[in-house]
Amino acid sequence: MKTLDIIALLLVIIGSVNWGLIGFFNFDLVAALFGTMSSVSRVIYAIVGIAGLYAISFLGRDREVRVEK
Repeated sequence: MKTLDIIALLLVIIGSVNWGLIGFFNFDLVAALFGTMSSVSRVIYAIVGIAGLYAISFLGRDREVRVEK
């Protein structure tokens, strides 16, 4: 995987964990750490959103299948 792919995947995982916390416990980790819709939290939400959009490209990529004999 390229470095950008790994970073995007990590950000998507972090975002999904945050959404899981919101859904299950009504707890927003980003807001708790950086403030409700502060400038920093808005930037974090935007970066995670961009990473999610980039991660959509993972679906259309060819994957190399290795067959060992």
